[in-house]
Amino acid sequence: MKKSRVIAAAASAAPSVKAKKPVVAGIPKGPRILTTTVGSYPVPEWLAALPSDQGVVDATRVVFDIQRQAGIDLPTDGELYRFDVNHPDTNGMIEYFIRPMENVSSMIGRSITEEFARHSPMGFRRKPAGVVTGALGEGSLNLLADCQRAASVSGGAFKFTVTSPYMLSRTLLDHHYGNFRDLTLAVADVIAAQMPGLPAACIQVDEANIPGNPEDAPLAAEAMNRVLDAIDKGTERAVHFCFGNYGGQTIQPGKWSALIKFLNALHTDHLVLELAHRPASDLNALKQIDKKITLGVGVVDIKVNHIETADEIAARIAAVEKKVGEGRVGWVHPDCGFWMLKRSVSDRKIEALVKGRDLYLGR
Repeated sequence: MKKSRVIAAAASAAPSVKAKKPVVAGIPKGPRILTTTVGSYPVPEWLAALPSDQGVVDATRVVFDIQRQAGIDLPTDGELYRFDVNHPDTNGMIEYFIRPMENVSSMIGRSITEEFARHSPMGFRRKPAGVVTGALGEGSLNLLADCQRAASVSGGAFKFTVTSPYMLSRTLLDHHYGNFRDLTLAVADVIAAQMPGLPAACIQVDEANIPGNPEDAPLAAEAMNRVLDAIDKGTERAVHFCFGNYGGQTIQPGKWSALIKFLNALHTDHLVLELAHRPASDLNALKQIDKKITLGVGVVDIKVNHIETADEIAARIAAVEKKVGEGRVGWVHPDCGFWMLKRSVSDRKIEALVKGRDLYLGR
């Protein structure tokens, strides 16, 4: 069995679940701008070398501890439970959700690969994540088990991430629904059914495909809102958008200005936007985002190894607030996850994020 499959199998082993619902720590109180990470963290070499269920738990504990020691207000679990080195282009953020679903076939031979290539929904994928052969269902998908595992070692409030149904549907080859809209909403319903009871302070929906396909914005918003609406009341709802990342390369074209109507249609409490690696002109679009949505701005560039200084972080926050007004920014974070960087680089960027926020606020 390949090591990546062993990691996935170990991570999918559910911990013992007590009958009593766990108490979920809420968003921490702190300065007016809170720090968070986006999701992924580099897989520790010792976990990749000797994967086990206990190893996943221990590594998750380490990832939380690294962030808390650096002063991150709302850490993530590192998404170690779903990392798959066989799919480094998506960090397991596709296959983890797709493969367990009922009526999704992973038998992908030459004819399926060629059919997907003719369909060409995603330029950087050569074959689909799966083939939909019937009505989609839960199958063996169990986000609650993985969220409970993270909660058991989190040490406090944390954020749990899920992939957008729109992004997931674009990786599928449909042999059942007959149209992309029905497929996307079916995926949304499966993911939405996983949301109730997740013991996290914040649930974040990740989308890295719509920035390059703004014509699909109405459908993407409808699908994502089904997931957001299913999150428990009192749990912070976040939506992360980026333009993709593979080896430091931007995958999707586009500008934030083309997505304002879409962003304003989302039933979210705050946005988590890629901005550090974007042109300065993108900041102008932020002024049009509905004031009921708190802004989360990327101030750490994860597409480069350069370690930002506190002054650089503070300057990036200042540039955004100069455009949108003081008080609109509630969160600062990296542009995306850290999975393609070395741990030494990621850890120093995490520390810089907190120092830069503190410098900007005069703490």
